[in-house]
Amino acid sequence: MLSRAAVAVVLAASLPLPIQAHDIYSHLKDKLGTSCCDNRDCQLAPYRFVANGLQMFVDKRWIAVPSDKIQYVAVPGDTGLTGGGHWCGFADQPNGMDPEALYITRCAILPPQSASAQ
Repeated sequence: MLSRAAVAVVLAASLPLPIQAHDIYSHLKDKLGTSCCDNRDCQLAPYRFVANGLQMFVDKRWIAVPSDKIQYVAVPGDTGLTGGGHWCGFADQPNGMDPEALYITRCAILPPQSASAQ
């Protein structure tokens, strides 16, 4: 007869492992070959083209995205929820007290077909 601990181990081993949300970003690299994502800084992001470039919706606000950070590639596993927009970066608060964070974009991922919309 198996002990309770042995049964627990067998059951745990037979359960499927959760899929890591950032697995879809692990292959993305910037133009210098550096990873766009360090397993915490990529997210789905709606996007729009405006007169002076690209904006992405991050942390409930539209932020400007530098044109040299934009990549037009398909992301395998993308749900299409944001039309293919993904933002990788972080918010930097220079003095730690400033409510207006400066957003640093590592990579902005847009679907290939959006290149013609710009």
